Amino acid sequence: MLDIIRNPVVISVILMCVLCLLKLNVLLVLIISSMVGGIAAGMPIDQTMTIFMNGMAGNSETALSYILLGAIAVGIARTGLMSILSDGMQRVFEGKKLLFIAVIAGISSLSGTIIPVNIAFMPILIPPLIYMMNRMKIDRRAVACALCWGNRAPYLFLPVGYGLIFHHLIAGNMTKYGMPMETMEIWKAMIFPAGIGMLLGLLFAVLVLYRKPREYKEIIIAGADAGNKAEGKNVLNRRHIGAILAALSTFIIQLIFNSLVIGGLVGLLIMVVTGCFKYSELDETINSGIAMIGWISFIMLAASGFSEVIVATHGIENLVAVSANVLSASKFIASAVLILIGFTIVMGTGTCFGTVPILSAIYVPMCMTLGYTALGTASLIGVAAAVGDVCSPASDGTLGPTSGLNPDGQHDHIWDSTVPAVLVFSLPLFVIGVVTSAVL
Repeated sequence: MLDIIRNPVVISVILMCVLCLLKLNVLLVLIISSMVGGIAAGMPIDQTMTIFMNGMAGNSETALSYILLGAIAVGIARTGLMSILSDGMQRVFEGKKLLFIAVIAGISSLSGTIIPVNIAFMPILIPPLIYMMNRMKIDRRAVACALCWGNRAPYLFLPVGYGLIFHHLIAGNMTKYGMPMETMEIWKAMIFPAGIGMLLGLLFAVLVLYRKPREYKEIIIAGADAGNKAEGKNVLNRRHIGAILAALSTFIIQLIFNSLVIGGLVGLLIMVVTGCFKYSELDETINSGIAMIGWISFIMLAASGFSEVIVATHGIENLVAVSANVLSASKFIASAVLILIGFTIVMGTGTCFGTVPILSAIYVPMCMTLGYTALGTASLIGVAAAVGDVCSPASDGTLGPTSGLNPDGQHDHIWDSTVPAVLVFSLPLFVIGVVTSAVL
């Protein structure tokens, strides 16, 4: 037990959680936790920071793509297209709290599957709806859970969009480390923990935990209703059509080249050519995009650096070695311990995609020794990645909802996005994941 407490990975992750709950800036939390983890492993501070800085390159493409998508989001907002959509939603859903949250969850579910734009839609669509949410006294924590569920749960168990990439990643790494697995078989391992478990968590959040009305101050949100007043309310015009064309082009180009950066660049240029905003406003649009969503990019860069430091400490191997005797007791105990180990890794990195190779390298040889089936092993890898990802303060699954729900400064990232995700998603994922991986 003492060896586990002294483990640098455990120390850094616990420190990260504590500092986040104390509302220290997440970017600073990741840097401090990395330094403490490195020191705990006996690494010099300068070496730790070198590893951290080099590791930031791991998420550089994602970070750049988010900045470009943020600029597109600002451009679309300035055309008033999202205001037209939000006005329509307000007419339909005014006073219909549960239906509104259900539709938000449905829209969010498209972002990782049919229309894989990830969290880019959240800072565009949600802010214009804040006034209506305030009038209906909707607890934004319920909406945060709906956004997180839609952005994560579907692709965890459906091999579509990001889900196809995620499932292929699990199957490919399992095969690489000696346990052959087909991509189209992974959904069988994830349907119960992610499909049923997370849905139960969402229902608990909306119908029980965050059901009561919550009051918010009426604060003017800059740009939330911009566009329509100047262009004519609910009337599609040339700028709106250009924005739609840019969004579709971003999606198509991303699929063709498998690159959000190229897709975002093309979409941004189309917006300039079609007159969504003037060429002279390009710098301002990009700067506004950085201001709106760039903070997510910097946190993801820091999370990638944190991940590299964790690997360099060799604390993961030591954690598995210390747990070896416990793992041999029973499959249920082994599954619980392995998922917790995976949780500590993914909690800090904030990405299930980036940690699947690490988890596979640890889990596959051990699962083969313990007698797990291929589906059981796939469930372990997928659930361990998901449990940490849905409730990490550095995950875009929690960062995205905050970017949309906090335009007026009344939605705290840790207490209103991250903690609710921990409460309603991590427990059912963990419990059902333990059972599923042990019995498959």
